[in-house]
Amino acid sequence: MSYKFIGDVAYADEAFEADGTTLEKLFESCAQAVTKTMVNNPEAIKEKEERHIELEADELETLLYKFLDEVIFYKDADMLIFHSFDIKIDETKSRLTAVFKGEEIDTGKHNMVVDVKAVSYHKFKLEKVKNMWKAFVVLDV
Repeated sequence: MSYKFIGDVAYADEAFEADGTTLEKLFESCAQAVTKTMVNNPEAIKEKEERHIELEADELETLLYKFLDEVIFYKDADMLIFHSFDIKIDETKSRLTAVFKGEEIDTGKHNMVVDVKAVSYHKFKLEKVKNMWKAFVVLDV
């Protein structure tokens, strides 16, 4: 499970590639990359609050998009950022349940970098390559 940031994809955007041996690990890597895009020190985020998420989609790629959109939504709606993501995915039904754990943004404690506004469909991709799940994601910042 990992992610790396990709430069020169789009201006005013941040792009990353992520992978995982399972869909759950891939989704977690993507969520961690979104958090790292917003917060320079994600290790400072404490697990004080939880949000329970249930999502469905027509396909797995759309499920990933909706999942990442939830991470951004809670930042905007409740001023929450998350440290951990406990994810269960039913691949055959494109259904996800998750628990996000984190806390309210505290600019004195959390070194905020940029404000992620949305996940972009530009170059958005989810695929299985051999035994690994891979994703390419562009974030509008």
